[in-house]
This record gives sequence, C-alpha cells and structure tokens, in this order.
Amino acid sequence: MKKALLLLADGFETFEASVFIDVIGWNLVYGDNSTELFTCGLRKEVKSSFNQRFIVDYRIDEIDIEFYDALAIPGGFEVYGFYKDAYDNTFSDLIRAFKSNNKIIASICVGALPVGKSGILNGKNGTVYNSPIRREELKGFGVNVIHQPIVVDDNIITSWNPSTAIDVALLLLEKLTTKINADKIRKLMGFEVKD
Repeated sequence: MKKALLLLADGFETFEASVFIDVIGWNLVYGDNSTELFTCGLRKEVKSSFNQRFIVDYRIDEIDIEFYDALAIPGGFEVYGFYKDAYDNTFSDLIRAFKSNNKIIASICVGALPVGKSGILNGKNGTVYNSPIRREELKGFGVNVIHQPIVVDDNIITSWNPSTAIDVALLLLEKLTTKINADKIRKLMGFEVKD
C-alpha cells in the first residue's frame, strides 16, 4: 500500500487539500486499490481558510517518515495564518526529511513556499501562485521560478494556483502508481484524459 501524507497548516485552502483526499480515495476504491492518505499538522485541530475546523490524523511530531511514500502540501491564505504554520521550522524539517528519503513531494499554489523555505528547491525549478509578490518570494529561496502551471524537478511538484489542483493530485497518483491507473481515475472522476 502506498501512503500519502497531507500536511495541513492553519489557513490551508480546503479545495486544494480536498483534491488529494479525493484522488487518493478514488484510487483506493475504484483504481488499483493501492493508496491511502493520512493528515497531519502542528496540532490535532487545524483551521482552514475561512475558519472551518479539521481534526488531523497525526501531529507532525508523531510522524514516522518511513511509513509514507509522498508528502502533499496545499496552499493557503495569509489572512488566516497560513505562513505562521507553513514557515515553522517543524514544517521545514518534515519537508527536508521527505526529500532526504527521496520521497515524492507535491504542492499546490503557495504550498510551494514552505517547500522553498525548507531549502530543498534551492537551485531547482519551481513555480508558485502567479502573482509577482509570490514569485519573488519563491525566487528569494534560491528557486529558478518558471512561469508555467506545473513544474516538476527532482520528484518535487509545484504549481501556480488552485486551477492546477486536480492535475497535481492526479500527477501524484501517477507517480505513486502508473499513468494508466491515474488516467483511469481521471476519467472516472469526469475529467478529460490528457495525452
């Protein structure tokens, strides 16, 4: 069984988190039945953007990296405290641990910023929410910012806004399983299969 860990900061965007939950879950039920998803945060209760409350499966300090194959990071809203958690050293340590164990890391929108802050994108290609402020912020972490919807470099997926969310989640599924399987889930979920 391939296991993905969804890393949630206070202020995370629910839509961006939900695509990972749904794609991994659809695969568990209707795909090759090989994936599971678990959630974690700094605290057991995490608030999303717009202040909905969520109880995560684990606190970050309870995570055993060896148990997981991938890390998924949705973006969030600064006005709801996203960067307070996302830029916490505990987040950076977890991201670096996944990278040092050569595991897949997939982020959506400003979820690329804590990845950049961790240092694992230094000298690599990436993208982020397509505003000049966020691109400069990512560039400040030593990232070669590419202005395109999804960028993959060294098993690290970054993307530029919520419209890329389903494609990032399906790309993560493809990397965990196969393209044929990911395309099957894409089609079952009603999305157009891409070449």
